[in-house]
Amino acid sequence: MFDLSSAALLVLFAIVLLISGVKILSEYERAVIFRLGRLVPHRGPGIIYVIPLLERMVRVDLRTITMDIPAQDVITRDNVSVKVSAVLYFRVLDPSKATVEIENYLFATSQLAQTTLRSVCGRAELDELLAEREKINTYIQEIIDAQTEPWGIKVSLVEVKHIDLPQEMQRAIARQAEAERERRAKVISAEGEFQAAQRLAEASQIIEQHPVALQLRYLQTLSNIATGNPSTTLFPVPINLVTPFLGGNKQASDEPRSPA
Repeated sequence: MFDLSSAALLVLFAIVLLISGVKILSEYERAVIFRLGRLVPHRGPGIIYVIPLLERMVRVDLRTITMDIPAQDVITRDNVSVKVSAVLYFRVLDPSKATVEIENYLFATSQLAQTTLRSVCGRAELDELLAEREKINTYIQEIIDAQTEPWGIKVSLVEVKHIDLPQEMQRAIARQAEAERERRAKVISAEGEFQAAQRLAEASQIIEQHPVALQLRYLQTLSNIATGNPSTTLFPVPINLVTPFLGGNKQASDEPRSPA
């Protein structure tokens, strides 16, 4: 009876042991297999079988990982102290390399991103750091991607998220922006005055060729004043403006009269 019970327990243990080797992996997971300590081709997704006591499995996630790079104290090339934070997007392309070539690829990638962010931002001036973020992002992404390629990791995107400036520098930038706006306003005003002067010069040439145009403009001004202001307005009239209208009567008076 003892022998039968021992055999039944042994069979049950063997069945449980065999069943324990059945693993189910999601679509975004891969299983890195070590058989007696040696690496074999990774498996998955779906249902796989890991030989109990002979093989060991390490799950690796292939989804894109979003990693927040903490704010780093940076001194730019023009000696301005700023704090720069960024965000890193990467994913595992080769799960075997990510497991064998590096102990902890998440920690290693985070440390590499922090040091690269400090190094790149320290070689740039403040104006370049503020105005050319796309260039800085691309440069950081290329450096990190080249360093993590032997680990089977692909860095897809790096974005500088926030640049924290000291209060003194913020006030200086605000004054600089205000001075720049005033300069543009003065340039635009001067350009308008120049164009107006050109138009006035052209108008004076036209009036010089046609003196009657000045008289018509004068009469139009009188009409506008009479319409817009109900009070009595005294407006001096130069005598030379009415001379052309009196020319016909003067000529008629100068002609000799016929005898009656």
